[in-house]
Amino acid sequence: MTLIIAARFQTFDAASSAAQRLMQAGVNESALNVFYVNPPGAHDNYVVGGDQANDPGTKGAPRKALGVASLMGAVGAVVGGIVVSVFADSFIPIIAGAGVGAYVGALAGAVSGMDKRRATVQQPVPATRKGEGRSEGVMLAVNTEGEREQDVVRILRESGGEAVERAQGRWRDGKWEDFDPLKPPVPQQHTGTVAGA
Repeated sequence: MTLIIAARFQTFDAASSAAQRLMQAGVNESALNVFYVNPPGAHDNYVVGGDQANDPGTKGAPRKALGVASLMGAVGAVVGGIVVSVFADSFIPIIAGAGVGAYVGALAGAVSGMDKRRATVQQPVPATRKGEGRSEGVMLAVNTEGEREQDVVRILRESGGEAVERAQGRWRDGKWEDFDPLKPPVPQQHTGTVAGA
């Protein structure tokens, strides 16, 4: 684990300019990593995309959908059976009508049993709660290895770096290997101490 100081920039050009200033001050190029942090919800932590295994708005939806689907399936079976019995003399079409009615009723019930909030909310559910994770933007991370920490912080701030933070992480082949966009950052104080320490 090594000490990493990072800051967010508005553009890649601004981050590259800050990296040039750091190299002029003696920081090795292999100790610099410029990368983009996607907005919350778009970090693709899962194969199907997103940051969470499931949508918080669907909590309890399977049980609710099953209950509503069962009720609507039973109603559909009765209605389907009655409608077909009016037109058919045989018992087989009545059973088929009841089956189709049950299927349609169960499908309608399952769909109506899902999260009602979705019909009124225009914005997607955020992947993180307020105050968690990092904001989107271009990041410049510096492997300081504990040396010249204050010089690095000063240059990042003077170059327009925002939300300067510090972390203990793994640095390999010029990259912050274990960077986690969902982990709350630890702000770097002007005095060089960790927030809350």
